[in-house]
Amino acid sequence: MLNFEVDPEVLRPLVPAGTELDDWQGRTFVSVVGFMFLNTRVFGAAIPLHRDFEEVNLRFYVRRKASDGWRRGVVFVKELVPRFAIALTARVVYGENYVAVPMNHRIDAENGSVATPRAVSYSWRFRSRENRIELTVGGEPGQAAEGSDAEFITEHYWGYARRRSGRTMEYRVEHPRWLVSRATMAGLDCDVAGLYGRQFVEFLKPAPSSAFLADGSEVTVFRGALLT
Repeated sequence: MLNFEVDPEVLRPLVPAGTELDDWQGRTFVSVVGFMFLNTRVFGAAIPLHRDFEEVNLRFYVRRKASDGWRRGVVFVKELVPRFAIALTARVVYGENYVAVPMNHRIDAENGSVATPRAVSYSWRFRSRENRIELTVGGEPGQAAEGSDAEFITEHYWGYARRRSGRTMEYRVEHPRWLVSRATMAGLDCDVAGLYGRQFVEFLKPAPSSAFLADGSEVTVFRGALLT
């Protein structure tokens, strides 16, 4: 998770109806996140050759006042996956901006143990250019401290997407709290303008404000509903 501070005015046109930008201590962030889907099932069914795959996404953070209080969620600017069928399913079911591109990843672990990764990278090819995110970590993973930037970035349990009709799709995401390790080095090398738009270039070109490696977990994404 590579996190970049951004001018909130850049994000306001992308905020789905019924939600508002969320911030951490007055700072607005976008995150470039790479992760692996493993043993994936869609509505309970495993699709052959589509269970394990990479994803890299650019996301930002919103909240919505509901009957049960504030719901803190994420909005995806764009999500990259390696297979067209995955991208099509996500666009149809959740209204998300998925794009299929050739992708790969690498995990360098301590003493050969995948349980102790020390360096992780995700790469993809877009318009004949190689793109990459990477980080290394030094310490052991632990719970994100209450009120910390790591907690703000990782603890979101709702997703929001703007449909073509202009209405907002809301869906719940369920997972336990993730253990996180702070990065000692992190970098993004990609065609920011081509992938995400020129408005993001000045914010994604510098080194990230923070970067974390999360251990991940089983995750359930529930069927979405349109907000009224």
